[in-house]
Amino acid sequence: MTTAGTPTTPGSGPLSGVRVVELAGIGPGPFAAMLLADLGADVVRVDRPGGQGLGIDPAYDITNRNKRSVLVDLKAPDGPARVLDLAARADVLIEGYRPGVAERLGVGPADCHARNPRLVYGRMTGWGQDGPLAQRAGHDVAYIAVTGTLGMIGRPDEPPAVPANLLGDYAGGSLYLVVGVLAALHHARATGAGQVVDAAIVDGTAHLSAMIHGMLAAGGWQDRRAANLLDGGCPYYGTYETADGGHMAVGALEGRFYAEFLRLLGLDDLAPAHQDWTRWEELRERVAARFKSRTRDEWTAVFEDSDACVAPVLSLREAPHHPHLAARGTFTDHGGITQPAPAPRFSATPTGIRSGPARPGADTGTVARDWGMTERVNDDPVADGD
Repeated sequence: MTTAGTPTTPGSGPLSGVRVVELAGIGPGPFAAMLLADLGADVVRVDRPGGQGLGIDPAYDITNRNKRSVLVDLKAPDGPARVLDLAARADVLIEGYRPGVAERLGVGPADCHARNPRLVYGRMTGWGQDGPLAQRAGHDVAYIAVTGTLGMIGRPDEPPAVPANLLGDYAGGSLYLVVGVLAALHHARATGAGQVVDAAIVDGTAHLSAMIHGMLAAGGWQDRRAANLLDGGCPYYGTYETADGGHMAVGALEGRFYAEFLRLLGLDDLAPAHQDWTRWEELRERVAARFKSRTRDEWTAVFEDSDACVAPVLSLREAPHHPHLAARGTFTDHGGITQPAPAPRFSATPTGIRSGPARPGADTGTVARDWGMTERVNDDPVADGD
């Protein structure tokens, strides 16, 4: 694990010079804005007076790192005008309200494009901007449920396993919003025309399953849990418990990796079971028994210099200390918080953590100065940094 050194130059990274307005929310919108900020964009988060965010101390909400914050009450008479003043100077705006809310508040796409036709207007929702469920409340688990992806995860004799909120909110939501925003930004710079990006978690999560749908159509995937190569059904692609209650992850799919896996386990006689589905249960039982004979650390030592595709299953607190991740600086310390470093990496425009989580309303003065605004953009007359 590395420790952050001198902060990078403000605005460094491949998106240096790009201005983003983020209308505060929780979940996938803030994460998408963090990713843009990590890539060097100047992200100004418009927080609501008294807003709760994640319900934790804002100093620990690292999804607000590398950003600045102003306070605006959009329900106040002059609130929408303040946001529109920011939008007029921005390249991108991100919001995560239910469909129609931004329009009712006076900061919808038409309002913003009237001030700035080049603006990319990114909309982050679970159900999307239209469809029968568009106005319904929801969370990650419901969005991924209807796409078929939740039903793929877990043991066949148990309810589907919930993968935290990583699959829907952040993979199917945030990352697709960022891809859409960057594509629209490229188009806007080429043509001078902005547009609306409708990023729905249901759409993105369904899109993630493209390969599986191809395999399903070809007869190479069974539409049930733990019955396939990549869903835990295969005994040489899954997890096993060790003697100390830890676990090892196995991904020995290809023949040469499978052979190395068996050799190190001392189970060479099971080589013919690789392509024989009728022997998978036998293989699973014998592999499980072998892993239960040693601790996680002992098995880690056995496999660490091999191509057997086996790795220890680490906890969140253990992961930053893994030798490979530590050597790469995959995690970093900033402001006393251990956190994932920005990703991906760039040879010519390196990224970094320039600042810790933005405190609500702390940056009114610097935003007004840097964005060329002659009037206050904050509702708090005593905000820090003014």
